[in-house]
Amino acid sequence: MKQSKQETTLNEKDALQDILDAEKLLMNYYSVALTEGSCKSFRKEILKNYTSSAETQFSVFEQMLARGYYQVQPAEKMLIDQKAENFSKVMKQIGAV
Repeated sequence: MKQSKQETTLNEKDALQDILDAEKLLMNYYSVALTEGSCKSFRKEILKNYTSSAETQFSVFEQMLARGYYQVQPAEKMLIDQKAENFSKVMKQIGAV
């Protein structure tokens, strides 16, 4: 069964989602390489690539958001306050504050 071009071509939303997913995956790989790297020049290059990937990922995210392809739910103030309180408690427990 032969597929037509229309059946095999990604639409804009799917293409952007694919790019976003790929950049997130790259960032994970760069993160592992950064923590495992033992050579300063290697780590510097990986960090440069990680930063570039992060910028691309955020740019794609902004494009998806602008086009209505990605929905973000704002956090409720009560939830934010609760998380901040929990974080403060943990910091006190480990003696960081």
